[in-house]
Amino acid sequence: MATASDSYAARRDIDYPETLDRFPTFFRLLWILPILIIAALLTIDGLWFATMLMIVFRVIYPRWWFDFARELARFVARVGAYAFLLTDGYPSTVDEQSVHLELDYPDVENDLNRWLPLVKWLLAIPHYVVLVVLYVAAFFVWIIAWFAILFTGVYPRGLFDFMVGVARWSLRVEAYAFLLITDEYPPFSLQ
Repeated sequence: MATASDSYAARRDIDYPETLDRFPTFFRLLWILPILIIAALLTIDGLWFATMLMIVFRVIYPRWWFDFARELARFVARVGAYAFLLTDGYPSTVDEQSVHLELDYPDVENDLNRWLPLVKWLLAIPHYVVLVVLYVAAFFVWIIAWFAILFTGVYPRGLFDFMVGVARWSLRVEAYAFLLITDEYPPFSLQ
């Protein structure tokens, strides 16, 4: 059954791992530090500001700029999936691995309102509120999943699906308010 979020301009999915290695899971917070620093250095808000200026003043979203933003979003998604124990594969700076993220290239002149990027971040406030609650819940789910993986070697499917759902929701809000690839308001859904 297809949902409205399946056709949204930003889509994310993560392959469910049948088993996870307990040893790397135990030391995950330590092992993720180098790649987390790289991701943090690359995700400065200048990307959003420059995109907004291009859309407002030039009514363009250059393909090369979109490709860069998409690949950066994919990289950050791989780091997030590794951090939240959704995969054992150390985040690659190039390969897709088990994290699948797709963004649709926008037709700026026909599909985007030229002035809306100035206020999208403001219009997304209800999503920020819900996402804060979901992030708090995700933190507790992450702790439970960490123990589950250490004892069983398996990420409980319900917890995994919840974490992937939170990641999807977050991506849709990011696509709307910061990547500026769509004017369609993100659905309030984990699907």
